[in-house]
Amino acid sequence: MRYAYAGGVTSMDAFLQEFFPSVYRKERTARGGGGQYCKFDSQLLTAFTSSLYLAALVASFFVASVARSLGRRWSMFGGGVSFLAGAALNAAARDVAMLIVGRILLGVGVGVGFAGLVSSESELPHMKKGTAEEVT
Repeated sequence: MRYAYAGGVTSMDAFLQEFFPSVYRKERTARGGGGQYCKFDSQLLTAFTSSLYLAALVASFFVASVARSLGRRWSMFGGGVSFLAGAALNAAARDVAMLIVGRILLGVGVGVGFAGLVSSESELPHMKKGTAEEVT
């Protein structure tokens, strides 16, 4: 259990075998000495990992204008729908392209959700502030 959450899904052997077999082979040979980090270079794995964060960053820039036109409730609802669609796409993924598109949808949901949460919390009564952040 020492490394149970160290790398998330990208540290699971079954996931690497299915979607990133070259990374799995390099990781298997790297297990002999030292840690597994920085022993292999995969731009595809990097694109998979960073696609969520880049999509969240880009989406957060557009949340204010979308919320202004649709309202915060509907923009946050759209972010939730995007997140659920991304999760479903990742669950049904058959190749890396589907995984990356799913991660982009997840990132849009995260970016919209957190940016909308901050602006919505400013309208809450004093006693309720911070409650939504405790849940996340």
